[in-house]
Amino acid sequence: MKISTKGRYALRMLVDLAQHRNGGFVSLRDIARRQNISKKYLEQIIPVFNKTDVLRTNRGAQGGYMLARTPDKYTVGEILRLTEGDLAPVYCAANPEECERSGDCATLPVWQGLNRVINEYLDGITLQDLVDRQHDAGDDYVI
Repeated sequence: MKISTKGRYALRMLVDLAQHRNGGFVSLRDIARRQNISKKYLEQIIPVFNKTDVLRTNRGAQGGYMLARTPDKYTVGEILRLTEGDLAPVYCAANPEECERSGDCATLPVWQGLNRVINEYLDGITLQDLVDRQHDAGDDYVI
């Protein structure tokens, strides 16, 4: 499993929104500047969240984005599954019923175990955890 730039940047964008949640709506331009990510790239990520309860949006001069929930209600796993899809290391780990060899496969338990560890780990980290870690480490902490 390899996390794409889209997944990494989406996570950085949401951490930035968590850090600046008390300032109201945040513009993509400000996020792009702080995170050193192209605004155009962020504009390509936003549609991933449009049909979810991840972001609130506001148009106009004071427009921008903000988290729809508190940062402790978002997990890294949730965000990456929205941007990356299934996080399984191999297809059959999440869909053994669709593999004709699953009943006889000696390696299936390895992939299912790895899938479980990946998801439990990523679901155990919230945006608030990342904000707290960055705050504790100073501004030099990078995701």
